[in-house]
Amino acid sequence: MAEFCAVSSYIKLIEVCYKKLRTNMNFLEPQQLVNSLGFWGGHLAIWAIIFAESGLFIGFFLPGDSLLFTAGFLASQGLLNIVALIIGCFIFAVIGDSVGYAIGNRFGDRLFNKEDSRFFHKKNLVKAQAFYETHGRKTIIMARFLPVVRTFAPIVAGIGKMHYPTFLKYNLVGGLLWTFGLTILGFLLGKSIPHADRYLLPITLAIIVISAIPSLLHIFPIGKSKE
Repeated sequence: MAEFCAVSSYIKLIEVCYKKLRTNMNFLEPQQLVNSLGFWGGHLAIWAIIFAESGLFIGFFLPGDSLLFTAGFLASQGLLNIVALIIGCFIFAVIGDSVGYAIGNRFGDRLFNKEDSRFFHKKNLVKAQAFYETHGRKTIIMARFLPVVRTFAPIVAGIGKMHYPTFLKYNLVGGLLWTFGLTILGFLLGKSIPHADRYLLPITLAIIVISAIPSLLHIFPIGKSKE
């Protein structure tokens, strides 16, 4: 029961955060980016957001999951190039995690002594560290589907001096599953459901929650007895 409550609480947190992002950060939506920056400018902005959320402190609040899914949907309408979108998102997600690892590896424990600021909250780093200590190398894959944790997980891996070739392997797998999976889902939705744009908000929220469930079930193994 406790594990179920924890999963439910996290899902509700995702829902609340997503609704706040939709309300306060419309300028980061793919449609707005394309309208403001043009076809290729929109691609570059999306890649930059994915890079920032994957490994920079300032990226923890960015809407990575919904961005990928919605961008895939826009690609199905011809507003973005699906091949360039997916390849670019994958590359920048992997580079972002590698930069996060380098930051953690370079600055190490000094990050825990850093004062809180508008874009840095020590509690997020502590949470990611606890997550990493519990789940080890798999954190790099699972964290891709968990907002906030995915930004700080590579930093913590760097602090923990995780063997970089091992980190890179998990980084590549996690980045592939996250970027290809959510973007293709959005693309297929746009191609298969007429007038899907009318239901984009609830569908996007559902996809975010569903994509997080496997990681959450691994973290909180409901129904499994503790040894």
